[in-house]
Amino acid sequence: MSDRVIPVLDQRAAPLQPRIPTALPTATGVLQDGLGRPLHDLRISVTDRCNFRCAYCMPKEIFDKDYQYYLPHSALLSFEEITRLSQVFVQHGVRKLRLTGGEPLLRKHVENLIAQLAGLRTPDGQPLDLTLTTNGSLLRRKAQVLKDAGLQRVTVSLDGLDDAVFRRMNDVDFPVAEVLDGIAAAQQAGLQHIKVNMVVKRGTNEDQILPMARHFRGTGVTLRFIEYMDVGATNGWCMDEVLPSAEVIALLQRELPLVPLEATAPGETAQRWGYVGADGRHDPALGEVGVISSVTQAFCHECSRARLSTEGQLYTCLFADQGWDLRTLLRNGSSDAQLSAAVADIWQGRTDRYSELRSQLPPSEAAPRRRIEMSYIGG
Repeated sequence: MSDRVIPVLDQRAAPLQPRIPTALPTATGVLQDGLGRPLHDLRISVTDRCNFRCAYCMPKEIFDKDYQYYLPHSALLSFEEITRLSQVFVQHGVRKLRLTGGEPLLRKHVENLIAQLAGLRTPDGQPLDLTLTTNGSLLRRKAQVLKDAGLQRVTVSLDGLDDAVFRRMNDVDFPVAEVLDGIAAAQQAGLQHIKVNMVVKRGTNEDQILPMARHFRGTGVTLRFIEYMDVGATNGWCMDEVLPSAEVIALLQRELPLVPLEATAPGETAQRWGYVGADGRHDPALGEVGVISSVTQAFCHECSRARLSTEGQLYTCLFADQGWDLRTLLRNGSSDAQLSAAVADIWQGRTDRYSELRSQLPPSEAAPRRRIEMSYIGG
């Protein structure tokens, strides 16, 4: 057995217990952490299960048929609990909710949760940006019901167009054609600003970069290339398998000229590049690509994202090793004011900047440490 096979159960350290301040301050819609970063985005994991076994997330040699550490249904936050917590976060400035997993479409009746979240409003009466990340395997059958429930956008994870490469990467022999059908169904259902995320792993799928770009150019779908990250403790990450985003852009530029674009919002994780038209300028009809460079160009200084795990633990960093137990507060009769004060106290004490610290180390020292798995808190 490989040395990197570490039972995920051991990675779920006992959660931290939130502190409820004696004085319960009123939420102002602006909440900053210890480094001055606002709270704008909440990523909500609705299940720790997935029907794919991608090596960079849920490697099959660990998450096999005998894996016994999935959370029981009673441990999961109910849709009503998720909605209640989301409202608390909205009062503190969250404007974007993203449902993740595992594979969120495996959560039974997830459209009912979407309908509840779609009814939330910011303090000034605006609807939230409500989106979902999926591997696309169930998207064909669910796209219309998700849109009807109030979902606005969807991001699909797709690591290659070549069927053999894709089947090898998802490691369950799932065909790429069904994911492409799901993307088409999302477009037909009227979901807007669809994105496709491709994790690029050197030596595995870098030959899919150009085919993916050619396929999605001009379709209205934005393709984003993500550097292979050292998330969790079971994916065997090493720096040698990271293909820097700068190399991805250089490869694209040789065939498909690009120009840099401005960020659409503060704290945006992706650097945007637009396809060039005949006049040498960005042609919106051809669309754009993005690169997410959390390894080689860390963006911790702008990170405005919190993560809520399937069982109600709040994580303030994707690379965290402990979460804060909000589920107990929910289930022991805490008021909304107490929940709000606890969340504020956690965020105001946040100083996470793992990727920036990792980027300052030589590759030989940037080894994985004990961290929670991405399939547990979402990407």
